[in-house]
Amino acid sequence: MTMRTIVEGVQKFCREEYPPRKAFFEQLAAKRQKPVVLFITCSDSRVNPNLITQTEPGDLFVIRNAGNIVPPHGAPVGGEAATIEYSIEVLGIRDIIVCGHSQCGAMQALLDPQAVANLPLVRSWCGHAEATRRIVAQKYPHLSGPELTVAAIKENVLVQVNHLSTHPSVAARLASGELRIYGWYYDIGAGRIEQYDQARGLFVDVRQEPCATRPLPTLSPEVALA
Repeated sequence: MTMRTIVEGVQKFCREEYPPRKAFFEQLAAKRQKPVVLFITCSDSRVNPNLITQTEPGDLFVIRNAGNIVPPHGAPVGGEAATIEYSIEVLGIRDIIVCGHSQCGAMQALLDPQAVANLPLVRSWCGHAEATRRIVAQKYPHLSGPELTVAAIKENVLVQVNHLSTHPSVAARLASGELRIYGWYYDIGAGRIEQYDQARGLFVDVRQEPCATRPLPTLSPEVALA
């Protein structure tokens, strides 16, 4: 893949993809956006939210950053907090997905800080997942390698869901029952999505109903991570 390939892709879109769907794109542009889900996931280039959910442009409002991290309310104001507030207060979003994924470099860095010793900004950002690191050290001393990384990725989803619930707009809607939150783990190689099932205390394949449509309740660290 090169920049030339990217440009050729744009040319193909303009030439072959846009013309037969011209009316769809014109309608998108003419109307106010009305996404149905706020999708919070990692910056990893292998994660494509619209592909794995089979959704169209305009369906998902997306936040992406290293490690699908949600700084808690009270942290220095950044794009995540502003986007969360806007999605709920202006766009009327009522469903939020926090999606981690396999082979997450941010979680690998969290477990091995020396790997990012020369990346001070990355180290600082991973500080928002410090609870994840401590939970993993406490709960999984028997794991190592890929199994430990998967455990960290899944625990981090729950930690970030808890962070999400500290934001005033989120907390208010959760309290009134107007907002639902889902914790996902995406296995890239297997093409599988797992969702956290609070009742069973584990991630299960979303193809196993009714878990796929059951949101997480308002979480506290004691409940979510038990």
